[in-house]
Amino acid sequence: MRRPARYSSSSRPSPATAHEAPAAVAVPGTPAPPATRFFSLSNPRLLWSALVVLTALLCLSLALSLRPMPRKLTQDDINAAVLKTLETTQLPSAVAKAYEAIRPSVVRVMSYGKSKDGKEDVEYGVGTGVVIVDKGIILTNLHVVQGAQSIKVVFSDGMESTAHITGLQPENDLAVLQAHKIPDDMIAATMRSTGDLAPGDHVLAVGYPFGIGPSASSGVISGLKRTFRSPEGKRDIVNLIQFDAAANPGNSGGPLVTMDGEVVGIVTAILNPNQQRSFVGIAFAVPIENAASAVGLTPF
Repeated sequence: MRRPARYSSSSRPSPATAHEAPAAVAVPGTPAPPATRFFSLSNPRLLWSALVVLTALLCLSLALSLRPMPRKLTQDDINAAVLKTLETTQLPSAVAKAYEAIRPSVVRVMSYGKSKDGKEDVEYGVGTGVVIVDKGIILTNLHVVQGAQSIKVVFSDGMESTAHITGLQPENDLAVLQAHKIPDDMIAATMRSTGDLAPGDHVLAVGYPFGIGPSASSGVISGLKRTFRSPEGKRDIVNLIQFDAAANPGNSGGPLVTMDGEVVGIVTAILNPNQQRSFVGIAFAVPIENAASAVGLTPF
């Protein structure tokens, strides 16, 4: 009896494979082809190797996930750093900064006259001045140099120079000097409008009280638009700035400055009800607008 044909479990062959060679038929007694070897977890050595690799990968992944990532710098971080710096760093005071700003422009002014026998020059007046133009133009008080036969100024670096008067403003007790020599790095003061000054604003007076200096004293503006009558009663000076920073003979002609080191006035007088020529807490300065006009400047 003929055996029926045996087919694979697939469906009927497609036309494209209809002419393919028939599958090989196993012949009794012929050794079977070697079977394909697959990875088997039943092999202990392979199993442990796989576990080791998986464990290493897991540890690496965990380490990477736990590693701290760089944090973005925030404004709070910056504020904290600035605050820490301010807490641990000693900064100069506002008064010290104002003094350092004006100091290069402050000069000592000395006036001389002849001795009684007329043979030598005698110092009979000492005051202060402030350079307002870097070519050596200096503002001071008229009463510091009035009647002087010669004038000498000493700059902040120690350089000495003779000077002469180039302008007067008697109604404000002001004189303008021109130094004959000036330092190579001469620095003129910065002037500032008094338009926004108010009582209570901090100010600094710099000068040579009793010839000692340059000396600094700080205080506040006590009032504006004050009037002062000279001790001789010969004239009134009006529109003055009143302040309480210590001023004494020798401060005359020196600058009154803000905490930015900018000149708002020229120290001109102190009130002496007891006629002792010592400071009792009230001093006056000519507003810088008036002082600057003495040299033809209109800076404001």
